[in-house]
Amino acid sequence: MDGANPTPEKRPAPPQAHHGHRLTEGPITSTLFWFSLPVLGSNVLQSLNGSINAVWVGRFIGEAGITATANANLVLFFLLGAVFGVGMAGTIMVGQAIGAKDLDGAKRVVGTSATFFSAVSLAVAIFGYVFSPHILGWFGTPADALPLAITYLRIIFIAMPALYLNNYMMMILRGAGDARTPLIFMFVSVLLDAGLNPFLIKGIGPFPQMGIAGAATSTLIGQTVSMFGLLIYIYARRLPLRLVGPELAYLKPDLVILRTTMVKGLPMGLQMIVISGSAIAVMGMVNAYGTMTAAAYGVGAQIWTYIQMPAMAIGAAASSMAAQNVGAQQWRRVELTARAGAIINLFLTGALVALVLFAEKPLLQLFLPGHPDAIAVASHINWIVAWSFILFGLTFVLFGVVRSTGAVMPPLISLAISLLGVRLAFAKLLQPYWGADALWWSFPVSMAVSVVLAFGYYRWGGWRKARMGRPVRASGEADATGFATPAMDAMCPEAVECD
Repeated sequence: MDGANPTPEKRPAPPQAHHGHRLTEGPITSTLFWFSLPVLGSNVLQSLNGSINAVWVGRFIGEAGITATANANLVLFFLLGAVFGVGMAGTIMVGQAIGAKDLDGAKRVVGTSATFFSAVSLAVAIFGYVFSPHILGWFGTPADALPLAITYLRIIFIAMPALYLNNYMMMILRGAGDARTPLIFMFVSVLLDAGLNPFLIKGIGPFPQMGIAGAATSTLIGQTVSMFGLLIYIYARRLPLRLVGPELAYLKPDLVILRTTMVKGLPMGLQMIVISGSAIAVMGMVNAYGTMTAAAYGVGAQIWTYIQMPAMAIGAAASSMAAQNVGAQQWRRVELTARAGAIINLFLTGALVALVLFAEKPLLQLFLPGHPDAIAVASHINWIVAWSFILFGLTFVLFGVVRSTGAVMPPLISLAISLLGVRLAFAKLLQPYWGADALWWSFPVSMAVSVVLAFGYYRWGGWRKARMGRPVRASGEADATGFATPAMDAMCPEAVECD
């Protein structure tokens, strides 16, 4: 080489997600904001779908129909939460692998997780279909709404495999930095679901008149078409995380990856179960006040779903962004991601709360036309509860960043304290004095406790030392991928600003 310095070895180019972002580069705030917009769009579409369905059910079937769908949807969210954590663990592991430039490691996570979701979704569908009456009876669904709720929920359970796999694929793509593809197929599912709803409920044109079963059947069709469409699109466009050729062997569960996703995913799933379980317990107490109050609360819950959208979008985007930067060991960017997410979410959620309260009357009339008493109750509930979701947003962002390293138990404990301990105790103990108002005020009180606990752990907790674990290669040897970088195995590198 005539004494010249040897040519430095070139590092492999990082894997790029189709229509995705390299979340370890560029400005923090604008990157997080633009990446979160498609996530927000997906969440809004999903909630809009539920609200449109509720409007059709309320207009064509009445208060009993709204109460039935509200009770059934709580069960659905509870069961989705049961496996949400495993999907979230897979998303974090994929994000860390992308940040560490290990596309093969990301694909191995995808294969194991896909097999797990397929098996679990079938088991849940069978169990739920058989035991729907018992499940709804456990938390006191009103008698006049129970037959409708059973019919609705059983069809939703048939749709469960498509729901699980569709949401899983979308989460994994976002973890890799691709938020636009999930948005496209969320739009497909919502268009089919909301569009078919009135035709199947009322039997318009060539469609059969199915009543409340039509609302659930439209969800089944929308989710199934979207799931197969997304799978075909992933392979047709050759997206990086697709499994081809020898990589199809990754569908055989890797016990190390599966153990990691279960150990880290179950606490995250339990977080969703805590949230859903708290909502179910409150719904059980609300049901005791009769169908009118339950319908008013159900309408309020529909509106609050929209208020939560910025929090969920920014939190999910922050988690994906933080996970990639954890994999790349860029800890200062992780800190700035949390700060930017909290600020963006504060403004977006606050603006949405103000808008909802300003336009409250026409919103409530959409769901409860001709029911002024129920509208008055719903308005009262909304003014007490709506603003507290600003606090929920801050909690969601902080916990999203904390979970990106694999620290999953403290968020679970914090939510259990605030939602199961504080919320339910407050509602139960003060009902003899405040009546139903104790239920509504339990929301802001519990959310205030939750955000204090979240900030305390983010600021002073040991989440930076957490790790997700190591998958293994076919040889059985440990692989030095982004799932267990030195920054996660021990503590922040001394050369990087972590605090």
